[in-house]
Amino acid sequence: MLTQFRARLTTILRRLLTEERMVRGLPVRVVNTRADIESGAVFARIDAALSLIERYDLRRFRRLQQDTSLLIVSRYPCRGAYLSQSRTCIVELTFAVNPAFTPAQIAATIVHEGMHARLYAMRVAKGGDRAAREERICRQAEIAFGRAIPDGAAVIHRAEATAALPDEEIAFKVDWQEAHRRVVQADIAALGLPTWLKRWISRRRGVGDGRAA
Repeated sequence: MLTQFRARLTTILRRLLTEERMVRGLPVRVVNTRADIESGAVFARIDAALSLIERYDLRRFRRLQQDTSLLIVSRYPCRGAYLSQSRTCIVELTFAVNPAFTPAQIAATIVHEGMHARLYAMRVAKGGDRAAREERICRQAEIAFGRAIPDGAAVIHRAEATAALPDEEIAFKVDWQEAHRRVVQADIAALGLPTWLKRWISRRRGVGDGRAA
């Protein structure tokens, strides 16, 4: 009974923290679970990123509209992801608003995940040794985009470095449980609460022994 109540409460809170808008013809949903981030700033950064794709690679932008049904900005263990079953692109929330990253870098992540969407739309199978090949195709899309925009040096540098990795590194296996634990720990650390309370929350959430906050 308690488990069901917690699940229901989590669902209600998530809905309260969710806002959806149309941004350049794409439905964008922001799931803002961070009190230190303004949803308006998130939408503005996504708009700036999408505007770069629309302006400098209109064909790719139209394919993004065609191949995806939703762009979600939420907390996630990496910069981005593509969920094929729901045709959803994910952009990580804190990455999207971090001033250390430019709109061009956010756009490159969208381009990368958009290429995954294109490959799925083309029914290109993923798995085994094809996973590394698919990742390289997505990195090449980033490189092409980086060369097309004025502020693309950082995009090109990162994509080229990743594309040059061995297969087992470019398509490495992720421990998603551990990755999620670290995300929760980071969010607890960002709370404007006393250290003792953050430690208590960490223990309650099962993401730490309470000694680090």
